[in-house]
Amino acid sequence: MEDVLEQELSPEELHRMGPDRLMVRVRSIVYQGENINAYELVDPAGGLLPSFEPGSHIDLYFRDRRVRQYSMCGDPRDRTKYVCAVQREPQGRGGSKAIFERVHVGRILAISKPRNNFPLHKEAKRHVLLAGGIGITPMISMIHWLQASGQPFVLHYCTRTPERTAFLGELRPLVERKLAFIYHDEGVPGRGLEITQLLSAWEEGTHLYYCGPNGFMSAVRKAAAHWPTGAVHYEYFAPSPDALESMTAVEPVRTSDMAEAIGVGFQVKLVRSGRVFDVPNDKSIVEVLRENGVEVQTSCESGLCGTCRTRYLDGVPDHRDYILSQQEKARDMLICCSRAHSQMIVLDL
Repeated sequence: MEDVLEQELSPEELHRMGPDRLMVRVRSIVYQGENINAYELVDPAGGLLPSFEPGSHIDLYFRDRRVRQYSMCGDPRDRTKYVCAVQREPQGRGGSKAIFERVHVGRILAISKPRNNFPLHKEAKRHVLLAGGIGITPMISMIHWLQASGQPFVLHYCTRTPERTAFLGELRPLVERKLAFIYHDEGVPGRGLEITQLLSAWEEGTHLYYCGPNGFMSAVRKAAAHWPTGAVHYEYFAPSPDALESMTAVEPVRTSDMAEAIGVGFQVKLVRSGRVFDVPNDKSIVEVLRENGVEVQTSCESGLCGTCRTRYLDGVPDHRDYILSQQEKARDMLICCSRAHSQMIVLDL
């Protein structure tokens, strides 16, 4: 990763990042566990940062055009800083490795303004939080908010070992008060939390939130299958084939499979200009728009982050994302991955 320094960013790079970009300085880096660091980010001029909701995340921009999403781990009431935790993934795509090796205290980074695909629900009478490994990160901001507002909650947090348990010191007071339970399974399935037993009975007013690696997500999804759909909320770090069938009525595909399963061709119309483009079988809506000079902000390009979320005005979308609720799908679509069942889809662009 090249250094993401403010003075090194060209006008073209700033334009690519879009109007919601922020420049922040790394004020401190705190060891949170084996291969896990927390990064405290502040305004370089000492000002206040944009507010954020519990469950929010930011995009971190790399100069090689990579973008990675990281959950906000700080207190949403504190606008003097953002806190994000990064787990180094030796088998990952290189983003976490670059952060560990190149990002140090004092570095200026380019990030997006926070946005939230994993919100707490105000109508809930009780919140049950389930975290697996680094999936604890969005839960920390939720806990800050729930404690401050006096709302009932409980956290169940599963890790391999105490040494790989992020925010352990911060959570110990909650463990003592029986508001948090931490399980270490040493990598042996079934040794930690009994998820099926925990979620066997749903009580009215209880909402479930879960986040973690794919195996954990699959286990929680199956254990909560009998819960009302509106009471279950989740955030994926990566597309999971095991989770696809429960997310939409029309099975989405991973971007790596797009060439083989992208679906039939259709047309996309931009209502503001009246321009119409053909979207062939082997290209996404975003790709076609860019080829025709229409700039679209994207990040993950796999239906996970919501950066490309766009209102559609006519047509029948073929939703292939991982984040929109059924209600949201009635008006919005993620054009990086979704397609159309109808011959034409009309976008509010």
